Amino acid sequence: MRIVVLSDTHGNFHALEKVIMRNTDADWIFHLGDGERELDIFLYSHPELAQKIIHVAGNCDYNSLSPEYFTLPVMDHKIIATHGHLFSVTHSLDKLKETARELGCDIILYGHTHIRDERFEDGFFILNPGSASCPRDGDVPSFGHVDISEAGVVINTADV
Repeated sequence: MRIVVLSDTHGNFHALEKVIMRNTDADWIFHLGDGERELDIFLYSHPELAQKIIHVAGNCDYNSLSPEYFTLPVMDHKIIATHGHLFSVTHSLDKLKETARELGCDIILYGHTHIRDERFEDGFFILNPGSASCPRDGDVPSFGHVDISEAGVVINTADV
């Protein structure tokens, strides 16, 4: 199973469309917030992809009705996906890890920082795809993917 993860598109419809259209064969596409307006426009133009796209509200998605986080069981794993601002991810992942542990999740997906992060730590596969529009790590815009199979979990980031 392949999950494409993007975040922090901040009004850049072209970047969002480029990532999604390059990955229409993914099983799921997660948008981790700060891009709800362009995602809504994309879904209006591509309703056939709506059933595989899940999103959460970011701190810049004003008046959003989207959830702050969601969980999804996949095979023998469970994912928590969030923008991250409500978990203070700019300072530490401790609060997010604690919530993931309480919910029985072993895969953590978060955004907000605009900085790529991919690691295995404290029993968690952790992925921040960076920003598909305006990265803050001195690198080019990026997105991520999670591959889950019987053999295990692989997380990566890629350039937009």
